[in-house]
Amino acid sequence: MAGTSGFSVSGYGPRRTGWSRLAARDSVLRKLDWPLLLSAVLLSLIGSMLVYSATRNRTALNGGDPYFFLARHLMNTGIGLGLMIAVMWLGHRTLRGAVPILYGLSILLMLAVLTPLGSTINGAHSWIVIGGGFSVQPSEFAKITILLGMAMILASRVDAGDTEHPDHRTVAKALGLALVPMAVVMLMPDLGSVMVMAVIVLGCLLASGAPKRWIFGLIGAGVVGAVAITALGILDQYQINRFAAFANPDLDPAGVGYNTNQARIAIGSGGLLGKGLFHGSQTTGQFVPEQQTDFVFTVAGEELGFVGAGLILLLLGVVLWRACRIARETSELYGTVVAAGIIAWFAFQAFENIGMTLGIMPVAGLPLPFVSYGGSSMFAVWIAVGLLQSIRVQRPIRA
Repeated sequence: MAGTSGFSVSGYGPRRTGWSRLAARDSVLRKLDWPLLLSAVLLSLIGSMLVYSATRNRTALNGGDPYFFLARHLMNTGIGLGLMIAVMWLGHRTLRGAVPILYGLSILLMLAVLTPLGSTINGAHSWIVIGGGFSVQPSEFAKITILLGMAMILASRVDAGDTEHPDHRTVAKALGLALVPMAVVMLMPDLGSVMVMAVIVLGCLLASGAPKRWIFGLIGAGVVGAVAITALGILDQYQINRFAAFANPDLDPAGVGYNTNQARIAIGSGGLLGKGLFHGSQTTGQFVPEQQTDFVFTVAGEELGFVGAGLILLLLGVVLWRACRIARETSELYGTVVAAGIIAWFAFQAFENIGMTLGIMPVAGLPLPFVSYGGSSMFAVWIAVGLLQSIRVQRPIRA
């Protein structure tokens, strides 16, 4: 098998020069999953227009610069693309060996949030402010370390040919690895991120072929844990109120139910073709809070209508379809589990984000992948795309 350092020349055998090196680069470009890459880029570009529309008139947020959030969103997208290239260059197999280091750094960053270094933004104590208007949300990167760590453990004996499926002991180790960051995030508490992490864990276990009793056991434990968390008062009151408003949409429409009600009005008023970009009355009137982040889909619904919102769903569908194909076409379990974890992450987070704007899911403070404004979330999803592309470029083809 060729080397494991991504698409660098050294990753494909002895070092080469001249035409051989150009041919190696051309081979990698042909192996890239272009529908996946182009769909993700289009989502980020559409997101930049929606973010601009949502923030250009909000002087309290943009400091009088209508292009502030647009420039930041495009910058975050550019950095995200750079991170994708870096991950491809390193290769997912190289990162497999670096999982212990990445995992340790991830835990340390999340623990730092619980110290005076941590900051509360939009009701969640999940951030570290680093100055200059920049902040980082470590839980976003913990999603990546969880899926990489679980894939490393679950696939270790299978890829070595020792067994066909992970045994009970291996599954227990993988769950122990995931439980630590999830427990730290729960202390913040950031319920939305914990929900995504739980779905990633399930996705990894299902793809690995782990015994089904673990799957059913985890689902049952999740139900018991949700009841216990509520009974013990671990959740903040605003999080409890969000679930209450979801269960009863008419509860406190001017308070806890305000965001969801305004979001549904905005989306419903768009009709088939929308009111036109930058012409949405709900968006221009600033009726929907956090519209550039958690509720960015409402801008698409109001200003681009059913057609524009449907385009976003279509592009997200293409991303998931290509990720599923990458997971299916590689014969190494490690790559399959990594891809499956990403699929579960993207699918659930997109469903939750769009669902909460439509009132069919509780408000959980999760961004829409590639579309919502936010550096940490944008960097994390593009790193995930880099992992998917690396799995495709380096994949061992099934016989």
